[in-house]
Amino acid sequence: MALINRNTLSPFDWFLIIGVIAASLGYSILTATFDTLGIIASITGVVCVVLCAKGNILNYAFGLVNVAIYAWISFKAQLYGDAALNALYYFPMNIIGWVSWNGRRQVEDDTKVKARRMTFRQRLILVLICVVSVTVCGYILSKVGDPQPYKDSASTMLSIIAMFLMVRAFMEQWSLWILTNVISVVMWVILTVRGDSHAVMMVIMYLFYTINSINGHIQWKKLI
Repeated sequence: MALINRNTLSPFDWFLIIGVIAASLGYSILTATFDTLGIIASITGVVCVVLCAKGNILNYAFGLVNVAIYAWISFKAQLYGDAALNALYYFPMNIIGWVSWNGRRQVEDDTKVKARRMTFRQRLILVLICVVSVTVCGYILSKVGDPQPYKDSASTMLSIIAMFLMVRAFMEQWSLWILTNVISVVMWVILTVRGDSHAVMMVIMYLFYTINSINGHIQWKKLI
């Protein structure tokens, strides 16, 4: 019973999960369309990040489904960087994360991870790595004709770093997730205007991601 109590979803968690389901189905009804892949990606994605905010290792099970579908949706939308990021990095990192968190559980029969915080020196190094990586990647993208090189660079590089911090169970991941989620909302809004078939579902998903990122930052302070 103690295990259930520690991992019970809060009313806010249920708001996020039920909210993304209602928003997805509502949009489908209003537009008389049913984007099956988009809806599955949205729901599994939000469940994944909600569980991650709780420090629950089961987030990786939903994450595997989400990144596989999102990689395909991104590929179809010609967001090849996002497609590669999800298929070649997020997918294997979800497996690695499961193994890593399994070794950092609070107690043997629990599903919650032991969260940790960076030192001041580590945070300075993190900021430096973020600034340099985004700048260098943005410069390279600008040379190959990317119309929004530094936005794409920030979304990609900060996501890579945030996922690494997530696997290592550092709470600083949430600051980076907030930034990348906001950038992703803007990116998919632009694609919505251009008429991409899955874009609206992705906007809905990333809006809920952004809300959850803020909640995750709060929850992980409590875990520490």
